[in-house]
Amino acid sequence: MDQTDQNLLSRRQFNARCAAFGLTLPALAATAAEAAERSVRLPDGPKVPAVGQGAWHLGQARHPAAVEEEALNAGIALGMSLIDTSGNYGNGRSEQFLAHVIAGQRDKIFLVSKVESDEVAEDGIAKACDASLGRLGTDHLDLYLLHSPVPSSEFAHVVAEFEKLRKARKIRLWGVSNFDTGQMEDLFRVPGGRGCATNQVAYSLNNRRIEPGVLAWCTKNKMPVMAYSPLGGDNNLVVSNPTLTQIGSAHGCSAAAVALAWVIRSGTVIAIPESGSPAHAKENAAALSLTLSPQELQALEGAFPAPTGPT
Repeated sequence: MDQTDQNLLSRRQFNARCAAFGLTLPALAATAAEAAERSVRLPDGPKVPAVGQGAWHLGQARHPAAVEEEALNAGIALGMSLIDTSGNYGNGRSEQFLAHVIAGQRDKIFLVSKVESDEVAEDGIAKACDASLGRLGTDHLDLYLLHSPVPSSEFAHVVAEFEKLRKARKIRLWGVSNFDTGQMEDLFRVPGGRGCATNQVAYSLNNRRIEPGVLAWCTKNKMPVMAYSPLGGDNNLVVSNPTLTQIGSAHGCSAAAVALAWVIRSGTVIAIPESGSPAHAKENAAALSLTLSPQELQALEGAFPAPTGPT
């Protein structure tokens, strides 16, 4: 059993943690088997929770730092131990903030960060990684992503640099972000390119553009997708939708939990919502134990139709 498998909660642990945070929602009264099912196995890597936590705006005075730290810790306690950040989030302030959160519990966290496309030349990836490790106060990242595509001609260099970091044990796994299907095909053609662990892309009920292309390709190639903005993004949140609210009421949980349960429904997608408050973190965690019925999935399909035509 690997470290991340050990972090999956037993029934007693799960219920105790729910009680500790004052949670009485029926959707959180999960069995150990139900909780374990809400994980995703990364290629040649560990299992990670199907719902993690994003940190794009954290540590940048959007909320009091103590409240944001409490929110992350509430999420970690409820099983959302994957935390996603980047060196360019707030010019490093997100990583610096997370250093305080992960201190003393690094072994519980699956930590993800990113390198920018304008940093890949020569030894830029190694320098960016060292800078992130310094800000985070850790000696390794569990997953390191290329934040946005570079020209396909540079893929071999990127892969080689990621593999150097992996062999030096500064990263455990590497992946990409915002790649389309053509770029994924090009990546797989370069030496070592099939070592890519995930493609992080936008995906939510109101943004289903990846389904016929990227999502289908990743599913075929047994590569999980990591979904950012799984609730629709800052200015386009889905949580006020009446269908989501109705389904949430039936399960005793929030519309956000329903939306996240939809995103992770296949067992091959990892959602990374961001939360600046403990209450929202608890709502998000409910998705880890929520299974939507075929009728509920059909209702959501009607409320948020899949895209048609080329994407």
